[in-house]
Amino acid sequence: MSGSIHARQGLLLVLNAGSSSIKFSVFEVEPGGAPQERFGGQVEGIGGAARFTVKSSDGEPVGEHAWPEGVTVDHEQALHQIDDWLNAHLQGRAFLACSHRVVHGGLKHAAPVLIDDAVLTELEALCPLAPLHQPHNLAPIRAMRARLPNLPQIACFDTAFHRGQSEVVQQFALPRAITEAGVRRYGFHGLSYEYIASVLPQVHPRLANARVIVAHLGNGASLCAMQGGRSLASTMGFSALDGLAMGTRCGALDPGVVFHLLREMRLSPEQVEHMLYHDSGLLGMSGVSNDMRALRARATEPQVRQALDIYVHRIVREIGSMAAVLGGLDALIFTAGIGEHGVDTRAEVLQGCRWLGLELDAERNAASAACITRGDPAETPSAWVVPTDEEGMLARHALDVLARTA
Repeated sequence: MSGSIHARQGLLLVLNAGSSSIKFSVFEVEPGGAPQERFGGQVEGIGGAARFTVKSSDGEPVGEHAWPEGVTVDHEQALHQIDDWLNAHLQGRAFLACSHRVVHGGLKHAAPVLIDDAVLTELEALCPLAPLHQPHNLAPIRAMRARLPNLPQIACFDTAFHRGQSEVVQQFALPRAITEAGVRRYGFHGLSYEYIASVLPQVHPRLANARVIVAHLGNGASLCAMQGGRSLASTMGFSALDGLAMGTRCGALDPGVVFHLLREMRLSPEQVEHMLYHDSGLLGMSGVSNDMRALRARATEPQVRQALDIYVHRIVREIGSMAAVLGGLDALIFTAGIGEHGVDTRAEVLQGCRWLGLELDAERNAASAACITRGDPAETPSAWVVPTDEEGMLARHALDVLARTA
């Protein structure tokens, strides 16, 4: 891959690196037009039996690779595989830039930024605030800088969308010195929420300035209360552990439980951290899986049923807290994997939210229609299914940064 900016026409590369995967997308950019995705793929299973797949914009498989059994693939090797595929399929075309999802921007970064040595140093200093995410976000940035030092790279932050929340919302009831050291509510999934906020006026005119709760329900999950395109509160706080029960994460937890695990059950800090991030949530409660599809298929089993009930209960309870922040509710938006496809989950959540004026339309919900409640959305509270597009936001942000820095 070779990189140079040329008249804002060409290709953008988007990278979203996690602890065990690197997702990527290639966008076509035309002057004056919105970026259009051409390819999307990922290397999953990094650190073990890794597999590379890529599809075209219409969902057709166009690339696949599996490493031999027993070969352990790291992030550098995964990026090399992506690089090889791009070189073979993009016919020598250059990238305008590479845009990265970075979980944590800290207190300083409330907007996407062009990465230089100083910015990279600042982001590395935030690793203690997101130890299971930030280092993996930064590894491809360093690798790309080594391979293509002249290619502009942009960091887009999952915390940035929430930085405009009031200090009352952001602060914990801790000694001020601790707060000033950076221990506060940051909120995450900001790129997803930012995209949803950007399209709400097109979903329905009333939603442009309405009191809206967005439910980003995937393996990671959170809620965001927003109005007029601004985040007012989020269920995630200092870390991506807070708030809702998730696929493998516990969600909100009495801090005393951690002390008990350390002192009475004699677990190490590393064991506790691993348990709360990787062995809890739907997986831990059900003892079966963190995949909602697998759990719904076994929903008659008592332990699985209870896990699903707890999952929904936590969502409904936190919707109540978000509605309190907003002073009411005009619309509930479901997005991300479970939000967009989980018919049963949406129905159960809406059953628990009838007190807010939300009346499920079972037929619309079964069809995953845009609006899944009864009544006129211009007059009554409504619920919607809106697909998110974090990669599209990363591409748009990259173009904005390039325009500012040209």
